[in-house]
Amino acid sequence: MLVTRGLPAASPRPYPVAAVGNFDGHHRGHRALLHQVVETAHRAGGTALVLTFDPHPVTILVPHANLRFLTSPEEKLIRFEQAGIDEVVFLEFTPAFAALSPEDFIKDVLHGGLGVAELFVGEHFAFGKGRAGTVTDLIRFGRQYGFQVHPVKPVIIDGEIVSSTRIRQLIQEGQMERAATFLGRLYGITGMVRHGAKRGQSLGWPTANLKIPAGRVVPPDGIYSATVMWKGETLGAAAYVGTRPTFEESERLIEVYLLDRECDLYGQMITVQFVERLRADERFPSPEALARQIALDVERARASLHRMAQARQP
Repeated sequence: MLVTRGLPAASPRPYPVAAVGNFDGHHRGHRALLHQVVETAHRAGGTALVLTFDPHPVTILVPHANLRFLTSPEEKLIRFEQAGIDEVVFLEFTPAFAALSPEDFIKDVLHGGLGVAELFVGEHFAFGKGRAGTVTDLIRFGRQYGFQVHPVKPVIIDGEIVSSTRIRQLIQEGQMERAATFLGRLYGITGMVRHGAKRGQSLGWPTANLKIPAGRVVPPDGIYSATVMWKGETLGAAAYVGTRPTFEESERLIEVYLLDRECDLYGQMITVQFVERLRADERFPSPEALARQIALDVERARASLHRMAQARQP
């Protein structure tokens, strides 16, 4: 997959079929749209293309919004490639770019820069200065500049539109199972295992510690059933998010205890996937009381993962 930054003066792409958006989360709605892009491009012998933006437009348009992301830049590219996209074009989103009129965006970027032949967007797609451009405008200008526009209906699950905004809300509420339904996969955070205070080991429950990546959506503090992806394996785990109030510490982190494996994970990259929130974080009167609660949490995590495995069976 080719990754391009800016609009280079390159040779024309064969029949570019494009999607435009941020695609944070690569949820079921995103994948449905990208599938149509890839299928259309391949039928025409063309190029499946994604136009996206860096930084995210909200960070420029609403700088105090404190937007949190569902995917890292690296994960986003991996998922584009898995979807069958041939090229991802990143445009720098600046105040000057945000000031482009809807027609200038179409004329200079979609037509002049990318030479788009067909374009797929969500049916509520908005673009240009003040988000003044609508899909109706896009279709009209598309005819003028010689490309076809395909509005795509949103994916709806149990009466709700699947969107990155809704998924962020679900995760921040601890509704991990519903978030997974909208994503089409478990929500995970990847990081390198680092050395900690070894408090878990002293309690008889050794854990792998991850620093929470900046700018990511994180579930609320508490205990979760989880899986850990490591070197191509998926391992059952109990996960903790919080500041360890029993020990009066302040740094918020992720700790995971592998249920059935003992692995030296220090310095290793792992992905913690959250399955179900089992309880909120709390302060215990002593380390011994915490250790007893962890034993109960581990059994609940085991039961939760068992239920998930059964639910996935045909």
